[in-house]
Amino acid sequence: MKKFILFLLFIVIDIISKKYVYNIIDLNTFIPITFFIELTHIHNFGISFGLFSGLVSSWILVIIGLLVTIFIYYLMRSASDIIEEWGLFLVITGALANIIDRLINGYVIDFIYLHYNSFSWPAFNIADIYITIGIMMVILNLIINFKKTR
Repeated sequence: MKKFILFLLFIVIDIISKKYVYNIIDLNTFIPITFFIELTHIHNFGISFGLFSGLVSSWILVIIGLLVTIFIYYLMRSASDIIEEWGLFLVITGALANIIDRLINGYVIDFIYLHYNSFSWPAFNIADIYITIGIMMVILNLIINFKKTR
């Protein structure tokens, strides 16, 4: 039950943040927050980093996303420990939040833009942060378990 409540809370936070950006920031506008962070409003019609944008139907991306999420759920159900389980939970939550956004809009709203001098990272959103933290937890867990077996 605790996971389900957290799941709903995380989804709501993501949806509210995207709705806020949609209503407050004009499309393709950048608002400086610090010297390396800007808020923006970008419509991502592709997958991560805008890959395949305009080449694949949003419905195909939703179906593929759901299939991958189901597979990750299977992995989570058979996780070997709590770190792996929570990491996969975060990946699933972020993936479903972006899938919901794509179902509602036909695209995913990205709004956090990081840059430093000539280096920049593609814009992302709160759901992407969930996915990234989850993947980092799974990788950290793999490293810890690998060291235990040596």
